[in-house]
Amino acid sequence: MITMFFISTIIFLISMIMIILASIISKKTFLDREKSSPFECGFDPKSSARMPFSLHFFLIAMIFLIFDVEITLILPLIIITKMTNLSNLILVSTFIVLILILGLFHEWNQGALNWTS
Repeated sequence: MITMFFISTIIFLISMIMIILASIISKKTFLDREKSSPFECGFDPKSSARMPFSLHFFLIAMIFLIFDVEITLILPLIIITKMTNLSNLILVSTFIVLILILGLFHEWNQGALNWTS
């Protein structure tokens, strides 16, 4: 019991000495541009807030999100394969894939997938 106390005391003292030495030796910067600004995930918070944004990139991102959500609707079909009969499973999966294909063709005909325009 006493040895455990001494070991923990020694570890505590060593860690405190290392913290004090690190604060003495380390470089001190009080006035720094990045320290006084909030973290903005790679964006410069001191610059203009109105940056040009590609509307086409936004549309592609929205199409990706829509198709991604529809893919997550397909994933539970794997789990219910043992619970339902095969004809219902084929009917539901065909219907969902048909909706995906029709949505893709609609976006293609509208020109939303044409990046160069």
